[in-house]
Amino acid sequence: MTAGPVDDEALARCADEPIAIPGAIQPHGVLLAVTEPGLDVVVASANATELFGRAATDLADLLDDADLARLRDGLAGDLAEVNPLRVTVGGAEIDLVLHRADGLLLTEWEPVAGAEQAGAAWHRRLPSVLQRLAASTTLEQLSATLARDVRTVTGFDRVMVYRFDAEWNGEVIAEARRDDLEPFLDLRFPASDIPAQARALYTTNWMRLIPDAAYGRVPLEPAVHPSTGRPLDLSGAMLRSVSPVHLEYLANMGVVSSMSVSLIDRGRLWGLISCHHYAGPHRPSYADRTAAEFLGRTASLLLHTVVAESELDGVVEVAERAAELAAAVGRTPRALGAALTEQGVTALDLLPAAGAAVRLGGQLRLLGTTPPADRVGEVVGALLAAGVSATDSASALVPGAADLLDTASGVLAVPVGGGDFLAWFRPETLREVTWGGNPYESKVAQTDDGPRLSPRRSFSAWSEIVRGTSRPWREHEVAAARALAGHLAAASLNRSEEDNRLAGALQRTLLLEELPKVPGVAMAARYVPSAEDVVGGDWYDLILLPGGKLAVVLGDVAGHGLAAASVTAQLRHALRAHLLRAAGPAAALALINEVTGALLPGEMATVVVAELDPQTGDVVVASAGHLPVLHAHDGGAEYVVGGRGPALGVLDAPTYAEARLTLAGDDRLVLFSDGLVERGRGGLERGLGALREAVVAGPTDPEPLLESLLGALAPPGTDDVTVLALTRT
Repeated sequence: MTAGPVDDEALARCADEPIAIPGAIQPHGVLLAVTEPGLDVVVASANATELFGRAATDLADLLDDADLARLRDGLAGDLAEVNPLRVTVGGAEIDLVLHRADGLLLTEWEPVAGAEQAGAAWHRRLPSVLQRLAASTTLEQLSATLARDVRTVTGFDRVMVYRFDAEWNGEVIAEARRDDLEPFLDLRFPASDIPAQARALYTTNWMRLIPDAAYGRVPLEPAVHPSTGRPLDLSGAMLRSVSPVHLEYLANMGVVSSMSVSLIDRGRLWGLISCHHYAGPHRPSYADRTAAEFLGRTASLLLHTVVAESELDGVVEVAERAAELAAAVGRTPRALGAALTEQGVTALDLLPAAGAAVRLGGQLRLLGTTPPADRVGEVVGALLAAGVSATDSASALVPGAADLLDTASGVLAVPVGGGDFLAWFRPETLREVTWGGNPYESKVAQTDDGPRLSPRRSFSAWSEIVRGTSRPWREHEVAAARALAGHLAAASLNRSEEDNRLAGALQRTLLLEELPKVPGVAMAARYVPSAEDVVGGDWYDLILLPGGKLAVVLGDVAGHGLAAASVTAQLRHALRAHLLRAAGPAAALALINEVTGALLPGEMATVVVAELDPQTGDVVVASAGHLPVLHAHDGGAEYVVGGRGPALGVLDAPTYAEARLTLAGDDRLVLFSDGLVERGRGGLERGLGALREAVVAGPTDPEPLLESLLGALAPPGTDDVTVLALTRT
């Protein structure tokens, strides 16, 4: 649907609505904003007198000596550890919740009486609830468990797990509900149901509760902060009054009470746990709400691993094809078009697609089912000019492609340079989408102040056939296409620059641009190329494994230059694929040794793998001829001499062993290549001793530790130097 002028104005008014500074709260509690350290009341909600029986001027007047002392003690520390502070006012128990905003201490007073309680028995079962979440191996299991357990602890009539798509439309992927309620499972809701500014608040404020959607808002007095002259920032307040449009939305759905908990994946809002109650007002206790939020936070940490595990097969297959194509590029840098279109594995095999186009040196080659040759450049050029790499609806971005739905409804294109490109095509896939109500019906109401958004009144299932879209492109597919294009960009330069550029592209495939962020682990890596060769045989990798473990890899291929780098690229990609599927580091090394013998005869490499469980600190180490890992701890450091086996490519079917240790406290694990410790006439033994001394004397944090090691050892520039350090936080 295309929005008209009235819709645009209404959307603008919605975006400008001051939902973070509504100037009012909900009536199930009282808000007092006070100074520190005096605790004088500066702003109060209009219902404060009802709770305290008198005007609220300072907290010392409202609390007895013991409660006041506990409050002052709490203010000196982390407020999150204080909340809620149970106090007594007029003989009634109150949960006092604290946070700071606008230079004031915001205190929220919520009576314990009237709140529903799950009971101590449920909270005693919390470890088993968390175990169920952690044991989930699919997104369906995780979301179903989450919906069921949040409903059990909060008592809402319906609890849904709601996932956002790329356009911020939502889909109910799990549901636990009262038996007599109609199901919402698999229904979709348009992005306009949760505007952008509301999503921004969900990203910073994990919990939102509305015990009674028919409440009368309680204004703050005075309406503005006396010192700033602006309304008080309530974005972090649990009592914050919500948008009237949202309350109207709930009323249209027949919802009397609602609560939501954010699901956030690596800093981005992924979805919501949405709770609805129909039988009447409903207010779970603060403890039960906190438990629900804790479940949401736990699920958020599991999301990335669970989703990645469900996509594991596709990721491994693409990684294997990428390794083979990278090898082909390395072997035939002067016949790249043939390497990608005439070998056993072609560019079309890299990704699930119906067709592919390879344009190199101005020559276009087509594979599979594609648009006509004279239309390929038009579609790809328009897509790249729009700054888009992948789309599942090319006709929406390139109007001229509307007649190509049967071959190019979905397009993934990456530039190689000089007008050259790689592209993959997918045909239209018709699909039925069921919405919670017609998303296209008018949602604009006229008011005295102008048009504003008005939520639709019907939420009955409304289906439509979506045309003009293909199967979506996945993140790892786009990444693989870009990586391949990176190889080609280097190899397509003129001969005088060819070696250096190709080496640079291969190097980028061997080194991570950014280390993954793993909860509970701090790590750092350094790669210093030799002064004689831009690229050598060193490489490192960090792979998040199914179940939350982290595989840390450091390897060294014999030799330098492009030949070594090409072998390194193949080994790195193949080892990554095997680590994702093998039963431990030793098994992965055995498999990669088979690859080396079969596909890279005559090549030799050393590699060490350390698999860390961030939760327990347990580490499993296996080595194929590489220098030992250094384990530093309070009082010293030792090299891990167990878990050794022969270098890759030396024997046909060697056995690789594993060594085990545990990182505790400030323990550090250091992996390194021989370029760091080879000391000329002093030999390897001297270098290993110097490294151990430098680690024991150095900082515990990985980043400064590596800077200290490189400064202290001052390795010669005759070889590559790679070193990694990690510790548990």
